[in-house]
Amino acid sequence: MNRFGKNLAIPLLVGSMLFGLAGCQSSSTSGSSSDSSSKKVTLTFWNIATTDPGKTAVNTVVSQWNKENPNVQIVTSVSENNAYKTKIKAAVAAGDAPDIIYSWAGGFTKPFVTAGKILPLDSYLNDGTKDKMLPGALTNVTYNDKVYGLTYNQQAGALYVNKDMFDKNDIKVPTTFDELLTAVKAFRSKGITPMAVGEKDEWPGMWYYDMIALRTAGSKLSLDALNKKTSFDNPAFASAAEKLQELVKAQAFDQGALSITRDDSVEQLTQGKIPMYFGGNFDAGTIDASPMKGKIIPVKFPSISGGSSETSDYLGGGADCLLVNAATKDKTDAVKAVKFLAQNLSSQFYLSGAGLPEWKYDNVDQSKIDPISKQIMADIVTGANASVPAWDLYLEGADAQNHQDLVAKIFGKQITPEDFTKQMQAQVGANK
Repeated sequence: MNRFGKNLAIPLLVGSMLFGLAGCQSSSTSGSSSDSSSKKVTLTFWNIATTDPGKTAVNTVVSQWNKENPNVQIVTSVSENNAYKTKIKAAVAAGDAPDIIYSWAGGFTKPFVTAGKILPLDSYLNDGTKDKMLPGALTNVTYNDKVYGLTYNQQAGALYVNKDMFDKNDIKVPTTFDELLTAVKAFRSKGITPMAVGEKDEWPGMWYYDMIALRTAGSKLSLDALNKKTSFDNPAFASAAEKLQELVKAQAFDQGALSITRDDSVEQLTQGKIPMYFGGNFDAGTIDASPMKGKIIPVKFPSISGGSSETSDYLGGGADCLLVNAATKDKTDAVKAVKFLAQNLSSQFYLSGAGLPEWKYDNVDQSKIDPISKQIMADIVTGANASVPAWDLYLEGADAQNHQDLVAKIFGKQITPEDFTKQMQAQVGANK
């Protein structure tokens, strides 16, 4: 499984759960408003929805569009996650990209924009579209003050806590990092591994560091470093490495964490073997489909004394997005289709527990929302001042991998916090 929401092992709830897709679209996306009423238009759309719930969600929304817009038909092509990354990069470079492009906001999309391959959407968004989206929904698809895509799914990190294990062992659920260390040591003293991380896949451990850095450095300093406006060789980032090192030294994680996959680590949580796990909202469906349903709750990652005062900010933000090929022959129709797809996929992913919405969801039946997803929206996303994407989504190319590799060295006890920040600046920072 991965955090892009393409292969969560829960079925998409259809039938009574499906809200009226036509009812949630704006007049600008209806078939009657299309400029192509007298001609036949085919729009190609590449995506990664190979498994449910994403597969059913995409097929449902595309089918609804095609039904309502007989003269503007969307034809999809689906590829597996990693294969898609290679495929779309090559297609964009060669000028062979589809009309509608699935992408990841932030660093993955930026090279496409820089190369002039993506259509800027600002002039198409003055019809009330922005008012239908949640605050910050366009942040990670805005480059040089221009909007180049529409997000439909966001991520939010949560500390998943097995409340039942805490209660049975008379241990307090942590709200500060000191309390987190206390809980780790208390569980260890009882022979229970406190936390899990699938560091064989590297990005899960990176999530721990990136979240801790958000608490020590804050969102502005984190984003400034990621945007190469300031240095990673900073005491705040060294403090984050030190805090993660403290968890490792306190044996918070399995001693074999470097050889454990992400799927295996999540299984430890869903089988009730560990009391804490830092993961994403994309884990919600898996948890609710497990024997631990109702026992595991999502809470904010603990605050850190002496760190940032922004204790409500979260790791995540807009992740999955749709782009329009700048070379498409039917720009107006393609933009209308992207608006329809993004708005409806936003609600469908939220309903199924596959993601969190980027569009307002007042017309969605809240009783049908996955309970953990609903709690993450209420307790972690709502009211937050800012979010910072997982760094491998924000960084470009080799920078993302270099960051993951350096974090892995913390888990492997192969690097000091000071050397970590120095190497981050040398390998990832400005003027590397």
